[in-house]
Formats: sequence, structure tokens, C-alpha cells
Amino acid sequence: MLESVIINSRQHVGLQKVSALAGRFRSSIGPIKNYKFIQDEVSGESVLVCSCFRIIENLEPTCAVGQLVYETVRAHHKGYHSGSGCLLFLAGAWSRAALDCLQRGIAVTHIIKAMSEGMDICLDVCKKSSVLFKDIAVMHKRTATPQDLGLQLSEKAITDGSQEAANVHDKFLNMSGQRRVKLSRHFCEAKSEMLSSALLPDLPELPDVAVLAESLSHGCEDAMKLAVEAAQMLSKMNQQHISDPSFDISKVQTCVLPGLPEDCACVVEGCVFLLSDERARVAHRIKQQPLKVALVTGDLSQTYRHLGFKSLSGVGVCEHLDLSASSKEDEWLEKVVKRLLNLKVNLILTAGFASQKVIQRCCRHHILVVEKVNSSVLRIIAGSTGAVPVSYATQLAEPCVGNGINVEIWRDLSSFERKSSTAVKISTGRNGGLVTAVITSCIHGKLQALEDQFWACAYRLHHALKDRALLPGAGGTEVLCVHQLQKQAEYHRVEDSKTGSAANLYRGLVLQLMADGLIDYISAVMVSTGRFSAAEARTIVSKQLQDFHKDEIVAGKFLQLILESRREDAVFSAGKPDEALAVKIYDNLSVKQEAWRKALDLVFLVLQTDAEIITGTGQGTEENLMRL
Repeated sequence: MLESVIINSRQHVGLQKVSALAGRFRSSIGPIKNYKFIQDEVSGESVLVCSCFRIIENLEPTCAVGQLVYETVRAHHKGYHSGSGCLLFLAGAWSRAALDCLQRGIAVTHIIKAMSEGMDICLDVCKKSSVLFKDIAVMHKRTATPQDLGLQLSEKAITDGSQEAANVHDKFLNMSGQRRVKLSRHFCEAKSEMLSSALLPDLPELPDVAVLAESLSHGCEDAMKLAVEAAQMLSKMNQQHISDPSFDISKVQTCVLPGLPEDCACVVEGCVFLLSDERARVAHRIKQQPLKVALVTGDLSQTYRHLGFKSLSGVGVCEHLDLSASSKEDEWLEKVVKRLLNLKVNLILTAGFASQKVIQRCCRHHILVVEKVNSSVLRIIAGSTGAVPVSYATQLAEPCVGNGINVEIWRDLSSFERKSSTAVKISTGRNGGLVTAVITSCIHGKLQALEDQFWACAYRLHHALKDRALLPGAGGTEVLCVHQLQKQAEYHRVEDSKTGSAANLYRGLVLQLMADGLIDYISAVMVSTGRFSAAEARTIVSKQLQDFHKDEIVAGKFLQLILESRREDAVFSAGKPDEALAVKIYDNLSVKQEAWRKALDLVFLVLQTDAEIITGTGQGTEENLMRL
């Protein structure tokens, strides 16, 4: 990926690679994301991608830094399903900032200390500018303008903060008010249970889920409609009280159906799976009957071994030469089928794959095998049917088999696809509380992108309901952070010139460089709308910041500015200009904070690794390094 980028070997190579890699994703952030083709030069196969995560996943970085970046983005995507572009962009921007500092002779420890202070400033801005749910509910009733959307934060409001919001979100920072930097190549997820438990449990009034969804759709209105429908369906099934809404993502799964038009997408109670013609005939035979079900958490094959017991390939001790591998598989298969027949199992759900031999043999005995079932779905079905999940099919026994599950034919897709395929719905009579979002498209290449958009919207809604607070969107929060970083940078420049302290001499410069990275991000998002050139975007942001410093304007003015700019083009909306102005844009609190943290942690890890490679580690250099 990075071979074509010119690297200065006398500088920190790792930081240069992070910056170069992030630069390739500049056009993939913001509300409007264009589809891109990635082609394998060896095989000639191509894939259609849309999100930053899918791009970097398909590019398969091979260098150590590229792999580290990929693992960071993957860890974030696994937990949040959005914000990967922000993470990657800021990692690149702040890598360039760290390189600039190194070229100016600033020590690694001073860079880390100053950037950590900058992150603390940004997190404090998030804490004070966050909008609580009860305020959103009140403002929605007042049909507020964008300046009334909880964004009326003057210079004093940012400095002092709302006491109520501060009390709610203090647990985001540790007791000393400083951010504790914990670096790990695994980038473990930060637990956010503290946030949800600390937020007010007895809010008198909460906004409607549909109101939140409109503000969090970020240009994916169709996908967000599916997410709202799934949340409302789950709420109804679980008889959830309207004053305490939540969205349990673990009870949602997706089913991709090629061949159908995109407007056929819908949400269905139960679990929908796409079956081949052979298994569809079994489903027709056992449909609408109370079935016995077995749950397997691994692959349904003779060669599968649990992760903790998997031996190295090609390594082993054999007492005699075994020339009957196929006979061993047949022996295992006979044992499994015999056990299934004795237990009268009609349905097997496995989290992994099933070998073709297993599927064919089970079909002969009218046993339906369904593969690649989510682990969370298996757990819920286990609770509803009394089944006990096992790792291997040979572990099945009478106590492991569940009852009370049904299969019905949901839709026959033979007329839409060249090969025969059927969608079946699996549900439990005891209301397992599961729903399936059915994703459809006539263009096969778009299906993954549409599925990713649904999960991004679903997770935004999930985290919003969990956090019980949102952040000003459309660059509003970033502008507040830039304002505070620049203010602190100016303060340190004045103070440092008076005291002449070597430790604080460069703090103002580092904070200013971090602010420049956020300005670059805001400008890139504005360019992504297709309504601004890069020069226009930076000019607007610079003018806004000048006015901010001069007049202490309200924070909502930046959002108002973007929404009103080129009113005839209806920025951020495909509808009429008046409709565009009515859109309230918010970002997730926990998602944005975690993306920022991971971006900076990645920069720190690469920065310190580069320093160790260049200077070595010894008694004379240890004081310039931060312990991992």
C-alpha cells in the first residue's frame, strides 16, 4: 500500500507511513461517500466498497505499521461500526503534527505530554457541550432552529460548563482530571457502562426514537429507517416502557437477499436465513411444525477444533501412518448423524460452517442445517428453547436439545435469481425477541455496503440511547475543540515566554498543531458534501474561528453557517432547502471520544516505537520514552 510513497529514511518512518496511509482515505469521510472499486492485480477479482473500514480491509496492508493501523480500525469498527474514518483521518493528521514537532527538535516526552493535554481539552469540551436527552425532547417540542439545538454555548459556557452536564459526564475523565494514556497494540475497547449508569436514570422526558434517528442518519436515511423499525419492533416485543427506551443490538441480525429491489428491504420478527435449493426442500418438509433444535458454536465438520485445542499444521506425533483420512471423516459423520437421529433433532444451527458432506447427509434424513448464525442469536435461542450450545456435534446429548422452534418459508427467490434459493424464517413460540433486517439490492456489489450502512445507523441509535446524550454535529464539536486548543496554545505561549520553562516551551506549538489537524478534518468533511472546494472550506472555518475569538459567538452558529451556505443546494439533504435547514445533526458522544482516543494512542505507539528504533533503548534514553 505504501510502497509508492516517498519515505525519508532519516525521519520517523512509522509516522510518515501512518500519515501516507491516512491520506488515501481523505475522500471517504463525511456525509457523502462514493463507491470505489478495489481490484486484485493477481487474481483480477474486484470488490465494491464504500466505508473506510472496508477499503483498508480489502487493501490488506502488509507492512508492520499498516497492519497496526488496520488492527486499530478493525477494533474500533467491531465495537462501534462508525467513526473509523474520523479515527484514521486524525491519526494521519496528528502523525504529521508529531513529525513537525520532531523536526523542530521537540523531545518525544514533551510531545506526548502536550498532546495528552490537548486530548484532555477536547474531552472536556465534549463533556461540556454534550446535549442531554431531556433538552433534545424540549427543543423538539419547540421546533427549534439549528441555533437552539443545545448549541448555545458561549465562551463562558465552554469555560465554565453546564454544572448538570458536568456532573453527568465527569466519569469520562479520571479523578485527577487528566487522561491516563494506556497503549496496547490490541487497542481494547473502553468500557462505557460507567457512562450509562452515571446518566440520569429518571429523566422526566425523552425524545422519540425517530427524532434521534433523523439527527443521526448522516445521509443514510433508508438504512436508519430500518434501524428505527428494528428498535421499535424490539421495544414492542419486549413491552418496553416508552420512558426508558433502549436498543439491544444483540437481538438484531441481518439477512442479505440479492436480486430484490432495494425498496423491498424490511424488518421481520424472528431470524431470516437464505437457503440453497437442497436445504429449502427440507425446510418445506418440516415447516410449521414444532421442531427439536441443536446448537453448535463451532464448525460442523470433522476437522474443526476449538481455538484452545487447535494444533499447529504439519506438526504432530503419529504412532503409525494413517492412510484413511476420508474413512475417518466418514466414521465421524456416521456417528454424528446417528446421534442426531436418536435425539430426533430436526434443525441444527451452527455459528461456523458446515461441510458439504454433513449438509447432504442431513438433508437425506430431513434435518435442516443453517450456518453462520450469530453467537448472540444462538444464546437467545438457547434461552428460549432450553437448548445447550456445544462446541462439537459429538457432544450432543438429550439435555442439550431444545424444543419449541418453528421454520416457515418466508420468500421464494427463484424468480429473482438464476439459481434457486429460498428465504426461511426461524422463530420460537416463546417470543425470543429476535428481529432480522432484510437487506436487498439488484446490484450484488452494493449489498455489503448497504448492510454496513444499516449497522452503522443501528449502532449510532444504540449508543445514543445508551449514552443518553449527544454531541453537536456537522463540525460543531470540532470547532469548539479548535477554539479551546488555540486559546490554551496562546496562553502557554504567553506564559512560557515569561517563565522560560524548558518543559513547557513547546506546549503551545503542539496544541496549535493538534488544532490544525482538527481544522483539516472539518474542511475535509465540508468538501465531502460536494458543495465546497478545499479552499472555500478552509476559508469558512478560518473566518468562523476569527469571529469566535472576536465576538464569543454561540457554538451553533457554525452549524447554522454550514446549513445556510448555498441554501439553494440544500446541504446535507436531498430535499428542499427549507427541509435542509430543519435537519438537526448530532454525533455520538462515546463513539467520537473513542475514535479520538484511539487515533492519538496509535500516534503515540508509532512515535515511541520509531524513537526506540532510531535512538535505541538504554540508560541514557529511557527518560525520553513512555512505558507501554
